[in-house]
Amino acid sequence: MEQNFTLIYRTSFENDSFLELQKYCNDLMSKEPDRIFNSLSFTSIPENILISLIQNENLQMNEVQVWEHALKWGHAQNQELSTDPTNLSKNDFYILKDTLRQCIPLIKFYNFTSKEFLEKVLPYKKILPKDLYKDLLRNHLSVHPDNKPIGKSKLRKNIDSKIITLQHTELISKWINGLQITDKLNSTYEFKLILRGSRDGFSPKKFHEICVNRFYTVSIIKVKDSDEILGGYNPITWNSNINSYGVTNNSFLFSFKNNDNLEDHILSRIKDGNFAIFNNPNYGPSFGNGDIILSLNNLYRSSSCIKNSYKESIRETDGDFFIEEYEVFLVIKN
Repeated sequence: MEQNFTLIYRTSFENDSFLELQKYCNDLMSKEPDRIFNSLSFTSIPENILISLIQNENLQMNEVQVWEHALKWGHAQNQELSTDPTNLSKNDFYILKDTLRQCIPLIKFYNFTSKEFLEKVLPYKKILPKDLYKDLLRNHLSVHPDNKPIGKSKLRKNIDSKIITLQHTELISKWINGLQITDKLNSTYEFKLILRGSRDGFSPKKFHEICVNRFYTVSIIKVKDSDEILGGYNPITWNSNINSYGVTNNSFLFSFKNNDNLEDHILSRIKDGNFAIFNNPNYGPSFGNGDIILSLNNLYRSSSCIKNSYKESIRETDGDFFIEEYEVFLVIKN
Protein backbone atom coordinates (compact mmCIF):
# COMPACT_ATOMS: atom_id res chain seq x y z
CA MET A 1 0.00 0.00 0.00
CA GLU A 2 2.77 2.41 0.85
CA GLN A 3 4.63 1.65 -2.37
CA ASN A 4 1.47 2.45 -4.35
CA PHE A 5 0.12 5.09 -2.01
CA THR A 6 -1.15 7.56 -4.64
CA LEU A 7 -3.12 4.84 -6.44
CA ILE A 8 -4.59 3.54 -3.16
CA TYR A 9 -5.50 7.07 -2.05
CA ARG A 10 -7.27 7.84 -5.32
CA THR A 11 -9.12 4.53 -5.19
CA SER A 12 -10.36 5.24 -1.66
CA PHE A 13 -12.43 8.14 -3.03
CA GLU A 14 -14.18 6.07 -5.69
CA ASN A 15 -16.72 4.32 -3.48
CA ASP A 16 -18.39 5.02 -0.15
CA SER A 17 -17.51 1.52 1.02
CA PHE A 18 -13.83 2.57 1.13
CA LEU A 19 -14.27 5.10 3.95
CA GLU A 20 -12.02 3.17 6.35
CA LEU A 21 -9.33 3.00 3.70
CA GLN A 22 -9.73 6.71 3.03
CA LYS A 23 -9.37 7.43 6.77
CA TYR A 24 -6.19 5.35 6.92
CA CYS A 25 -4.75 7.27 3.99
CA ASN A 26 -5.75 10.63 5.48
CA ASP A 27 -4.09 9.76 8.78
CA LEU A 28 -0.92 8.74 6.98
CA MET A 29 -1.07 11.87 4.83
CA SER A 30 -1.32 14.10 7.92
CA LYS A 31 2.00 12.77 9.17
CA GLU A 32 3.75 12.37 5.81
CA PRO A 33 2.17 14.79 3.29
CA ASP A 34 5.23 14.59 1.03
CA ARG A 35 4.06 11.09 0.08
CA ILE A 36 1.55 12.55 -2.34
CA PHE A 37 2.50 16.23 -2.72
CA ASN A 38 5.97 15.34 -3.99
CA SER A 39 5.01 12.18 -5.86
CA LEU A 40 5.36 12.08 -9.63
CA SER A 41 1.63 11.51 -10.00
CA PHE A 42 0.56 14.42 -7.77
CA THR A 43 -0.48 16.70 -10.64
CA SER A 44 -2.78 14.02 -12.05
CA ILE A 45 -4.90 13.58 -8.92
CA PRO A 46 -8.59 14.58 -9.24
CA GLU A 47 -9.72 17.91 -7.85
CA ASN A 48 -11.75 16.33 -5.03
CA ILE A 49 -8.61 14.66 -3.65
CA LEU A 50 -6.66 17.92 -3.79
CA ILE A 51 -9.48 19.64 -1.90
CA SER A 52 -9.48 16.87 0.71
CA LEU A 53 -5.74 17.33 1.20
CA ILE A 54 -6.00 21.09 1.62
CA GLN A 55 -8.89 20.73 4.07
CA ASN A 56 -7.00 18.29 6.29
CA GLU A 57 -6.64 20.23 9.56
CA ASN A 58 -3.90 17.90 10.79
CA LEU A 59 -1.70 18.29 7.72
CA GLN A 60 1.88 18.71 8.91
CA MET A 61 2.96 21.10 6.17
CA ASN A 62 3.62 24.81 5.98
CA GLU A 63 0.65 26.82 4.61
CA VAL A 64 2.86 28.40 1.95
CA GLN A 65 3.87 24.96 0.73
CA VAL A 66 0.20 23.97 0.43
CA TRP A 67 -0.39 27.10 -1.70
CA GLU A 68 2.64 26.32 -3.89
CA HIS A 69 1.45 22.75 -4.46
CA ALA A 70 -2.05 23.99 -5.35
CA LEU A 71 -0.51 26.34 -7.92
CA LYS A 72 1.61 23.49 -9.26
CA TRP A 73 -1.51 21.35 -9.67
CA GLY A 74 -3.38 24.23 -11.35
CA HIS A 75 -0.57 24.83 -13.86
CA ALA A 76 -0.40 21.10 -14.62
CA GLN A 77 -4.07 21.11 -15.65
CA ASN A 78 -3.24 23.89 -18.13
CA GLN A 79 0.19 23.03 -19.47
CA GLU A 80 -0.02 25.73 -22.11
CA LEU A 81 0.29 28.37 -19.38
CA SER A 82 3.66 29.72 -18.29
CA THR A 83 4.69 28.90 -14.73
CA ASP A 84 6.13 32.42 -14.48
CA PRO A 85 3.27 34.74 -13.40
CA THR A 86 4.96 37.72 -15.09
CA ASN A 87 4.41 36.00 -18.44
CA LEU A 88 0.71 35.29 -17.92
CA SER A 89 -1.89 37.26 -19.83
CA LYS A 90 -5.22 38.42 -18.44
CA ASN A 91 -6.90 35.42 -20.04
CA ASP A 92 -4.23 33.08 -18.66
CA PHE A 93 -4.96 34.30 -15.12
CA TYR A 94 -8.68 33.77 -15.76
CA ILE A 95 -8.05 30.16 -16.81
CA LEU A 96 -5.90 29.49 -13.74
CA LYS A 97 -8.43 31.19 -11.50
CA ASP A 98 -11.24 29.02 -12.86
CA THR A 99 -9.13 25.87 -12.39
CA LEU A 100 -8.41 26.70 -8.71
CA ARG A 101 -11.82 28.18 -7.93
CA GLN A 102 -12.67 25.48 -5.36
CA CYS A 103 -9.20 25.43 -3.78
CA ILE A 104 -8.46 29.13 -3.22
CA PRO A 105 -11.08 29.66 -0.45
CA LEU A 106 -9.48 26.78 1.49
CA ILE A 107 -5.95 28.23 1.59
CA LYS A 108 -5.14 29.84 4.94
CA PHE A 109 -3.66 33.04 3.53
CA TYR A 110 -4.09 34.79 6.86
CA ASN A 111 -1.44 32.51 8.35
CA PHE A 112 1.19 33.72 5.85
CA THR A 113 3.85 36.17 6.97
CA SER A 114 3.86 39.47 5.08
CA LYS A 115 7.05 38.39 3.30
CA GLU A 116 5.39 35.16 2.16
CA PHE A 117 2.34 37.10 1.01
CA LEU A 118 4.52 39.52 -0.96
CA GLU A 119 6.58 36.83 -2.66
CA LYS A 120 4.13 33.97 -3.09
CA VAL A 121 0.63 35.46 -3.28
CA LEU A 122 0.91 38.98 -4.69
CA PRO A 123 2.17 37.78 -8.12
CA TYR A 124 -1.07 35.79 -8.39
CA LYS A 125 -3.42 38.47 -7.08
CA LYS A 126 -5.49 38.32 -10.29
CA ILE A 127 -6.71 34.82 -9.48
CA LEU A 128 -7.97 35.79 -6.01
CA PRO A 129 -11.53 37.04 -5.39
CA LYS A 130 -11.37 40.84 -5.21
CA ASP A 131 -12.77 41.08 -1.69
CA LEU A 132 -10.37 38.45 -0.40
CA TYR A 133 -7.40 40.22 -1.98
CA LYS A 134 -8.39 43.61 -0.53
CA ASP A 135 -8.85 42.10 2.93
CA LEU A 136 -5.51 40.27 2.73
CA LEU A 137 -3.79 43.44 1.60
CA ARG A 138 -5.21 45.41 4.53
CA ASN A 139 -4.28 42.60 6.89
CA HIS A 140 -0.68 42.35 5.73
CA LEU A 141 -0.14 46.09 5.74
CA SER A 142 -0.72 45.95 9.51
CA VAL A 143 1.99 43.76 10.96
CA HIS A 144 3.81 43.09 14.19
CA PRO A 145 7.59 43.64 14.33
CA ASP A 146 8.10 39.91 13.78
CA ASN A 147 6.46 40.33 10.38
CA LYS A 148 3.30 38.40 11.31
CA PRO A 149 -0.18 39.72 10.36
CA ILE A 150 -2.11 41.13 13.29
CA GLY A 151 -4.81 39.00 14.83
CA LYS A 152 -6.65 37.63 11.82
CA SER A 153 -4.79 34.34 11.42
CA LYS A 154 -6.15 32.89 14.65
CA LEU A 155 -9.65 34.17 14.02
CA ARG A 156 -10.03 32.84 10.50
CA LYS A 157 -11.59 29.49 9.78
CA ASN A 158 -12.23 27.75 6.51
CA ILE A 159 -15.74 27.12 5.27
CA ASP A 160 -16.67 23.80 3.73
CA SER A 161 -18.44 25.06 0.61
CA LYS A 162 -18.28 24.63 -3.15
CA ILE A 163 -20.27 27.83 -3.70
CA ILE A 164 -19.39 30.58 -1.23
CA THR A 165 -16.27 31.82 0.54
CA LEU A 166 -15.46 32.95 4.06
CA GLN A 167 -16.13 36.55 2.95
CA HIS A 168 -19.69 35.64 2.00
CA THR A 169 -20.32 34.20 5.46
CA GLU A 170 -19.06 37.39 7.12
CA LEU A 171 -21.47 39.49 5.07
CA ILE A 172 -24.38 37.11 5.74
CA SER A 173 -23.49 37.25 9.44
CA LYS A 174 -23.83 41.04 9.31
CA TRP A 175 -27.28 40.69 7.76
CA ILE A 176 -28.28 38.23 10.50
CA ASN A 177 -27.27 40.90 13.02
CA GLY A 178 -29.25 43.56 11.12
CA LEU A 179 -26.06 45.38 10.06
CA GLN A 180 -25.04 47.11 6.83
CA ILE A 181 -22.11 45.93 4.69
CA THR A 182 -19.88 48.74 6.06
CA ASP A 183 -20.72 48.07 9.73
CA LYS A 184 -18.29 46.31 12.04
CA LEU A 185 -19.21 42.74 12.91
CA ASN A 186 -19.00 42.10 16.65
CA SER A 187 -20.78 38.73 16.84
CA THR A 188 -19.27 35.94 14.75
CA TYR A 189 -20.95 32.78 13.48
CA GLU A 190 -19.79 29.34 12.43
CA PHE A 191 -21.36 28.05 9.21
CA LYS A 192 -21.56 24.26 9.58
CA LEU A 193 -22.38 22.37 6.38
CA ILE A 194 -25.18 19.88 6.98
CA LEU A 195 -26.32 19.19 3.40
CA ARG A 196 -24.78 19.38 -0.07
CA GLY A 197 -26.79 18.31 -3.10
CA SER A 198 -23.90 16.71 -5.00
CA ARG A 199 -22.85 14.81 -1.86
CA ASP A 200 -26.13 13.92 -0.16
CA GLY A 201 -28.53 13.90 -3.10
CA PHE A 202 -30.97 16.46 -4.53
CA SER A 203 -34.16 14.74 -3.44
CA PRO A 204 -36.66 16.67 -1.27
CA LYS A 205 -36.73 13.61 0.99
CA LYS A 206 -33.04 14.05 1.80
CA PHE A 207 -33.53 17.76 2.58
CA HIS A 208 -36.40 17.03 4.97
CA GLU A 209 -34.54 14.10 6.52
CA ILE A 210 -31.55 16.33 7.39
CA CYS A 211 -33.04 19.79 7.93
CA VAL A 212 -36.49 19.38 9.53
CA ASN A 213 -36.56 20.72 13.10
CA ARG A 214 -33.28 22.62 12.54
CA PHE A 215 -33.21 26.27 13.63
CA TYR A 216 -30.99 28.99 12.13
CA THR A 217 -30.09 27.70 8.67
CA VAL A 218 -28.73 29.38 5.56
CA SER A 219 -29.49 27.83 2.17
CA ILE A 220 -27.12 28.58 -0.74
CA ILE A 221 -28.02 27.90 -4.38
CA LYS A 222 -25.71 27.95 -7.42
CA VAL A 223 -27.69 28.70 -10.59
CA LYS A 224 -26.70 26.44 -13.47
CA ASP A 225 -24.77 27.88 -16.44
CA SER A 226 -24.07 31.18 -14.66
CA ASP A 227 -22.05 32.72 -11.83
CA GLU A 228 -25.25 33.65 -10.00
CA ILE A 229 -25.66 32.66 -6.35
CA LEU A 230 -29.01 32.79 -4.50
CA GLY A 231 -29.68 32.24 -0.82
CA GLY A 232 -31.98 32.57 2.15
CA TYR A 233 -31.77 32.68 5.93
CA ASN A 234 -34.34 30.84 8.04
CA PRO A 235 -34.15 31.45 11.82
CA ILE A 236 -37.05 29.07 12.57
CA THR A 237 -37.47 25.35 11.90
CA TRP A 238 -38.35 23.64 8.65
CA ASN A 239 -41.17 21.07 8.71
CA SER A 240 -42.75 18.59 6.31
CA ASN A 241 -46.36 19.75 6.48
CA ILE A 242 -47.91 20.13 3.03
CA ASN A 243 -48.13 23.75 1.85
CA SER A 244 -47.68 25.29 5.30
CA TYR A 245 -45.95 28.59 6.08
CA GLY A 246 -43.40 29.37 8.77
CA VAL A 247 -43.94 32.74 10.43
CA THR A 248 -40.99 35.03 11.20
CA ASN A 249 -39.95 38.64 10.64
CA ASN A 250 -36.24 37.86 10.74
CA SER A 251 -35.73 35.83 7.57
CA PHE A 252 -34.18 37.32 4.43
CA LEU A 253 -33.15 36.43 0.88
CA PHE A 254 -30.03 37.50 -1.01
CA SER A 255 -28.15 37.05 -4.26
CA PHE A 256 -24.66 37.60 -5.69
CA LYS A 257 -24.01 38.02 -9.40
CA ASN A 258 -20.65 36.27 -9.06
CA ASN A 259 -18.22 34.93 -6.50
CA ASP A 260 -15.62 37.68 -6.87
CA ASN A 261 -17.44 40.89 -6.03
CA LEU A 262 -19.44 40.85 -2.82
CA GLU A 263 -20.52 44.46 -3.32
CA ASP A 264 -22.59 43.34 -6.31
CA HIS A 265 -25.36 41.82 -4.22
CA ILE A 266 -29.07 42.17 -3.44
CA LEU A 267 -30.50 41.82 0.08
CA SER A 268 -34.25 41.31 0.41
CA ARG A 269 -35.79 41.29 3.87
CA ILE A 270 -39.20 39.88 4.67
CA LYS A 271 -42.26 42.01 3.86
CA ASP A 272 -45.01 39.70 5.09
CA GLY A 273 -43.80 37.56 7.99
CA ASN A 274 -46.85 35.32 7.79
CA PHE A 275 -45.46 33.84 4.57
CA ALA A 276 -41.74 33.86 5.36
CA ILE A 277 -40.97 30.13 5.00
CA PHE A 278 -42.73 27.69 2.67
CA ASN A 279 -42.88 24.05 3.80
CA ASN A 280 -43.73 21.16 1.50
CA PRO A 281 -42.38 17.58 1.55
CA ASN A 282 -42.04 17.73 -2.24
CA TYR A 283 -39.70 20.76 -2.20
CA GLY A 284 -36.30 21.67 -0.87
CA PRO A 285 -35.66 24.89 1.14
CA SER A 286 -38.27 27.37 -0.09
CA PHE A 287 -39.15 30.91 0.96
CA GLY A 288 -42.21 33.15 0.77
CA ASN A 289 -45.24 32.77 -1.43
CA GLY A 290 -43.18 31.78 -4.45
CA ASP A 291 -40.13 33.99 -3.72
CA ILE A 292 -37.84 30.94 -3.88
CA ILE A 293 -39.27 27.50 -4.63
CA LEU A 294 -36.80 24.63 -4.94
CA SER A 295 -38.24 21.75 -6.95
CA LEU A 296 -35.59 19.12 -6.41
CA ASN A 297 -34.85 15.71 -7.80
CA ASN A 298 -31.72 13.99 -9.03
CA LEU A 299 -32.56 14.34 -12.72
CA TYR A 300 -34.58 17.52 -13.23
CA ARG A 301 -33.77 20.37 -10.88
CA SER A 302 -36.06 23.18 -12.02
CA SER A 303 -36.90 25.92 -9.53
CA SER A 304 -38.55 29.35 -9.55
CA CYS A 305 -38.11 32.79 -8.02
CA ILE A 306 -40.84 35.46 -8.05
CA LYS A 307 -40.94 38.51 -5.76
CA ASN A 308 -43.96 38.33 -3.51
CA SER A 309 -43.49 38.05 0.26
CA TYR A 310 -40.06 39.72 0.35
CA LYS A 311 -39.26 43.37 -0.36
CA GLU A 312 -36.83 43.08 -3.27
CA SER A 313 -36.48 40.90 -6.31
CA ILE A 314 -33.19 39.02 -5.99
CA ARG A 315 -33.01 38.11 -9.69
CA GLU A 316 -33.11 40.27 -12.80
CA THR A 317 -35.76 38.02 -14.31
CA ASP A 318 -38.63 36.18 -12.65
CA GLY A 319 -39.44 32.59 -13.43
CA ASP A 320 -37.73 29.22 -13.61
CA PHE A 321 -34.04 28.43 -13.25
CA PHE A 322 -31.95 25.27 -12.93
CA ILE A 323 -29.78 24.36 -9.95
CA GLU A 324 -26.18 23.30 -10.39
CA GLU A 325 -25.48 22.84 -6.68
CA TYR A 326 -27.05 23.73 -3.35
CA GLU A 327 -25.90 23.67 0.26
CA VAL A 328 -27.52 24.16 3.65
CA PHE A 329 -25.56 25.45 6.63
CA LEU A 330 -26.36 25.43 10.31
CA VAL A 331 -25.49 28.89 11.70
CA ILE A 332 -23.92 28.66 15.17
CA LYS A 333 -23.13 31.79 17.16
CA ASN A 334 -19.59 31.76 18.58
